[in-house]
Amino acid sequence: MKHAFILAAATLAGIGTARAQDLRPLCPDRPGLDTPACTVDRGHLVIESGAIDWSLARDSAQRSDSWTFGDLLIRYGMTQDMEVQLGWTALGAVRTRDRASGTVTHASGAGDLTLAVRRNLSHPDGSGFAVAVMPYATLPMGGATIGAGDWGAGLIVPLSYSLTDKLGLSFTPEIDAAVDGDRRRRHLAYGSAIGLNTVLTASLSSAIELQAVRDQDPAGHATQALASLSFAWQPRRNLQLDIGAVAGLNAASPDLELYLGIARRF
Repeated sequence: MKHAFILAAATLAGIGTARAQDLRPLCPDRPGLDTPACTVDRGHLVIESGAIDWSLARDSAQRSDSWTFGDLLIRYGMTQDMEVQLGWTALGAVRTRDRASGTVTHASGAGDLTLAVRRNLSHPDGSGFAVAVMPYATLPMGGATIGAGDWGAGLIVPLSYSLTDKLGLSFTPEIDAAVDGDRRRRHLAYGSAIGLNTVLTASLSSAIELQAVRDQDPAGHATQALASLSFAWQPRRNLQLDIGAVAGLNAASPDLELYLGIARRF
């Protein structure tokens, strides 16, 4: 009986080890501007969170400092090449200073809810030439500070290509029905990000990215242009820590953004 128990325990341990070894490399959405084409392994959960995110926007009239805390993304693998996502920002705060009067105003609130499905069409682990389609919708669950005020929707098509075992290209075209600035209707917005990803060590990687987005809000059309540098460190197989910076390249873009985040697979 004792020998049978030991054999059964060893068998279960072997199954657990085999399943762990079958998992694909951890592939979070964080950090950076691009969206990866990889999907979460079937039956597994990845939770990603922006611990803190600060951005600065300045013009001749005012300076705005914005913070978000607990920017949460939950991803679950439905099949080996499809996942579902739920995103929500727990708290956002904005401090605005009027340059002429010196008046400072503060506002805070929660963000909207985002629902998405990512279906990979080629290489769900993100290797080689990987392609996915990702429709999404945003629901107006947040307040006036960082919430859009109405529903929105869009389609993202993540693509990536491994040049070598240490270098890769990423490309993320996107088209959106974005909410108008008056929070009542929707308008067309479209653009893309492109990046170069580099494996620096066995656990450390970096990405340099550019993004341009054309926003056709009826109140005024604008094109944002951004540049990003980010680093991701995976000290363990199922854990990633990240840091990044984004700089605006034109007057229509925020001046600067800095952030820290974490991703964990279960």
